[in-house]
Amino acid sequence: MSGAPTLKMPIVYPTGAEKWILVITAISCAILELLDTTIVNVSLREISGNVGATTTEIAWVVTAYAISNVIIIPLTSMLSDFFGRKNYFTGSVVIFTVASLMCGLSTDLWTLVFWRFVQGLGGGGLLSTAQSIIIGAFPPEKISTANAIFGMGLILGPTFGPTLGGYITDNFSWHWIFFVNIPIGITATILSYRYVTDRVGAVKPRRIDWWGILFLVVSIGSIQYVLEEGTAEDWFESHEITAMTIIAVASLTAFIIRELKIDYPAVNIRLYKNYNMIMGSIMNFLLGLMLFGTVFIFPLFVQISLGWTATQTGMFMIPGALCTAVAMPLVGRLLGGGVNPKTVILFGVGMTFTFVMMLAFSSPDSSEGNFYLPFVLRGFGMAFMMSPILSLAVQGLNPKDMPQAIGLANMIRQLGGSVGIALINVYLTNTNALVRGNMIGYINQYSDAASERIQMFTQNFLSKGYDSVQAAEMANRTMDGLMTKQQMLVSYNHGFFMVACLILICVPVVFLIRYKKGTKAVVADGH
Repeated sequence: MSGAPTLKMPIVYPTGAEKWILVITAISCAILELLDTTIVNVSLREISGNVGATTTEIAWVVTAYAISNVIIIPLTSMLSDFFGRKNYFTGSVVIFTVASLMCGLSTDLWTLVFWRFVQGLGGGGLLSTAQSIIIGAFPPEKISTANAIFGMGLILGPTFGPTLGGYITDNFSWHWIFFVNIPIGITATILSYRYVTDRVGAVKPRRIDWWGILFLVVSIGSIQYVLEEGTAEDWFESHEITAMTIIAVASLTAFIIRELKIDYPAVNIRLYKNYNMIMGSIMNFLLGLMLFGTVFIFPLFVQISLGWTATQTGMFMIPGALCTAVAMPLVGRLLGGGVNPKTVILFGVGMTFTFVMMLAFSSPDSSEGNFYLPFVLRGFGMAFMMSPILSLAVQGLNPKDMPQAIGLANMIRQLGGSVGIALINVYLTNTNALVRGNMIGYINQYSDAASERIQMFTQNFLSKGYDSVQAAEMANRTMDGLMTKQQMLVSYNHGFFMVACLILICVPVVFLIRYKKGTKAVVADGH
């Protein structure tokens, strides 16, 4: 190595139209990826009938995408450096677009599941790389603005997914929930190849950590499978779930040992030596739980207990997402103005807690008007949490480690969502049985209220021309239907209350995060 001095090239940030075309391209791809995590949920019934799949089998259309997504996200930094960020991002858009086309053309279940898995590989590559591109388009003092723009995509994608999926399915066919990606993907491919550049200072890995990648794929894939299928398989009553859990633990242990021993790891888990990175991961996990958990439980609640349609449910969630879009720039300005990020996060926790608690006291008479204020609070609460959490988590990290840290943060958030959905499923299943057991004891011949209601139903059916046996049978069936509806309402209220309790875990974690007033978060030179 010569002793000649080396001049450090100044970082040049994109400006004007080029900057905003780059940012819009990146955020559009991130929204597209997140949109496809939820867009198929409301169409599963029609897809299952079309491809001849059972209710259990059709769930693999969602599971395959989730598994491949979580596997690829932590590898995006290494793959981006290996292939070059421009090539990797553009290639991910192409893979996602082609897989979308093949999903729409699929005529049987397992062909669709395969292409959904491929689509998830492309989509997972888009998410963290898009965030790195957006952050790299802004100078360090504008990191809060960059995080706010990306956070807006995190909210809009999962929220608009069910709405768009329901509308397309109701008015066209389920194939178009995949075909709609194609023109956007083609446009994004052209723009990304034209405007995305390789990351300044990126060093191409000399060797690929194939064993690390293998251990990661097996461990994350197994964990995701257990979380997705555990409820349907009755958890550890199933030999398959037990075996997958053992495989997940063993491969995760092997992955950690491998990554700590070599000097060219696929995922740099040494970043967790940074205290705030650990605290940020805990917060990201809880954020994923809240974001995906509430999006999962609310549609079920209003459709089953209150009789809303899928399109009505999706449309209702849009105003809350727009509140987030409005709040994100405000949060960026607060953080840029020197407001303590911990204070901002606590405001967000308070608003999100209030939102969930208001839902926990719903009644059979609840209407859309009862939910507008809670969803406004949710929109603002999520906005007040996302950007500050990422800013605090990456504070003090070396710029070259930023893409890796972003990938880990996104993976943890996705896993948090999967754990949240699994927890809510288990809780609702157990609570349903408990509530039904408690309620059914009050419906007997010794209960005046129950007897009067059944007699009223019986007389109603007799007046419509049914004989006494049919009338009695239908009265009991009607009574059972009313009880089931009430039972589900109570169970969902309990579910919302459980989520509210989990949200409170954020409070002590926020106080444990270290923050020095006046410290600026370091941003990756991602362009």
